[in-house]
Amino acid sequence: MARKARIDAPGALHHIIVRGIERKKIFRSDYDRKNFLNRLNNLIPETQTECFAWVLIPNHVHLLLKTGLIP
Repeated sequence: MARKARIDAPGALHHIIVRGIERKKIFRSDYDRKNFLNRLNNLIPETQTECFAWVLIPNHVHLLLKTGLIP
């Protein structure tokens, strides 16, 4: 079940969790993990978001992000 939309404001901290469906793996190889990190590395400066912490686990991801500019 999806959560309700969060109120967002510049500078807000968010603990983001991305999980695999039915606890299945979302990363099957080092290539998958590197691909995810490369995409995140490109997206963070583009959105002016700060990433304070991240962890990649085979079936989920945790991110601690600080919101950048809100369009």
